[in-house]
Amino acid sequence: MSPSLGEQVQKLARRSIARTFRQPVLIVPNLVFPLFMLAVLSAGGEQITKVKGFPTHSYVTFILGATLVQGAASATMFAGNALGGDIETGFLSRLALTPVRAGALVAAQLAGATVLGVMQAVLYLVVGLIAGVSVKTGVLGAIALLGFVVLMVLAFGATGLFLAVRTGSAEQVQGLFAVALGLLFMSSMVMPRNLIQADWFKAIATYNPMSYLVEAGRSLLITGWDARALALGCGITVAIFVVALAVAITSLRERILRT
Repeated sequence: MSPSLGEQVQKLARRSIARTFRQPVLIVPNLVFPLFMLAVLSAGGEQITKVKGFPTHSYVTFILGATLVQGAASATMFAGNALGGDIETGFLSRLALTPVRAGALVAAQLAGATVLGVMQAVLYLVVGLIAGVSVKTGVLGAIALLGFVVLMVLAFGATGLFLAVRTGSAEQVQGLFAVALGLLFMSSMVMPRNLIQADWFKAIATYNPMSYLVEAGRSLLITGWDARALALGCGITVAIFVVALAVAITSLRERILRT
């Protein structure tokens, strides 16, 4: 009797989590770099808070929302790198001889990235609080913020899995993280969209989905329970996750059939 879908996910998820934390060479830089960016940008951004119409007097509070998105974006590399490695080493080919389901494999690969993503978010939030960050929505808002980070991790992770299945390479997945980071810097990361003076940059930030992810988390820190910002951020994140997960599972099934 073949294992149930739940049993398959459980066993593969344990492997994914253990495997993730056996890679300090990847974990440490991805924990430290967002904190470094938080320190650099917040140190040089206090003058920006004096601009008329800026939403807060604390630039570190303002930039923390983008830091959380940056940390979540690393899930593209962790999840995709793991699956790409399984393809390159032939582990996926061996799995093809077992009754494992493509959905179970994809879901399990997200486990390690999700656990790490939550740890990153908690660390950044704690560091932010120590640095003087205030959470406008209180404890419930902080919990909601962590929940939103999980959604982002799942979305970025599923995107990384799709690219890993399509390319069959762990190295090429790392390029996707660079793209995500580039999009983040072209968003409303360092300045609210309504205060961006350059029309071309404002247009890019407006059409850039990263802006709405940043603004959703930022709203919980600065504005309060902003239904529009949260709906846009969560809606875009869920849409990316559903589409990326569906195409990743479909592509993985095709690859397993060819194996």
